[in-house]
Amino acid sequence: MRILVTGGAGFIGSHIVDACCLAGHTVTVLDDLSTGRRENLSPAAAFIEGDVRDGALVDRILHQGEIDVVCHQAAQIDVRRSVADPVFDASINVLGALTLFEACIRNGVGRVVFASSGGAIYGEQEYFPADERHPTRPISPYGIAKLVTEQYLYYYHAVHGMHVVNLRYANVYGPRQNPEGEAGVVAIFTGKMLRGEQPIINGDGRQTRDYVFVGDVVRANLLALDREGWNIYNVGTGVESDVNTIFSTLRSLTGVSCDQRHGEGKKGEQRRSVLDHRHISEDLGWTPATDLEEGLRLTVEFFRAAQRHAT
Repeated sequence: MRILVTGGAGFIGSHIVDACCLAGHTVTVLDDLSTGRRENLSPAAAFIEGDVRDGALVDRILHQGEIDVVCHQAAQIDVRRSVADPVFDASINVLGALTLFEACIRNGVGRVVFASSGGAIYGEQEYFPADERHPTRPISPYGIAKLVTEQYLYYYHAVHGMHVVNLRYANVYGPRQNPEGEAGVVAIFTGKMLRGEQPIINGDGRQTRDYVFVGDVVRANLLALDREGWNIYNVGTGVESDVNTIFSTLRSLTGVSCDQRHGEGKKGEQRRSVLDHRHISEDLGWTPATDLEEGLRLTVEFFRAAQRHAT
């Protein structure tokens, strides 16, 4: 397959690119490097630096017959920034997506795999774990944008016959996640611990998430590439873990001594989130293969090696 991966220099996108190249696909990466990194880029993939909101550029990339499927990973990923600046969030996560999908229609690209968010779309859950039929009541502009994009994709499916797979990610973590950002508690805590800094837990630390390893998310994307019709799948483990548990496990794995300190809670963050993955298991044969302890160990090893290389 000829695949365009938007955001392919980023945390999740770059792992998807690596796996697609390894599987023998021809891959093009579009990334503006605002959060993606050049060092994440696969030498086996073509790279185009640019913004997904640039319709003329996207048209050139998707020139008639050049791309079979778009794997749309590019996004503004910070829930807190979406709360602080909903217009900026929507400019990328809604208008950028629409620019991309319109270019797909103009250039005969009939397949899209979309990185949605099970962690944000459902809002405060009514039951646990949430399946794909759970009410969607996002409580952040980021979650709203992801839901709106899914709804636009249904329009493209219904009116233009586009084959669509929406992958509702749980809380993805693993190697290459940005330890300097505001999103991604595993990477942030790991980075601070290895630098000898004090991590701060937002609120009481009892808020839960479904932590899914990036390698498992990559497998879900590869399985989705040739799926036809209209599809929505949760990509999670079905296991809740609170932030205090993440902190204590990482402290043990890094071998550092630091206090468990708490700060103020953040607006727009859910209290509990955990996803039911039975639907994708039944349809695509996907199940999470990496448990939390192993995934955190692999993540710490990556950041420790990166730190040694940097020095």
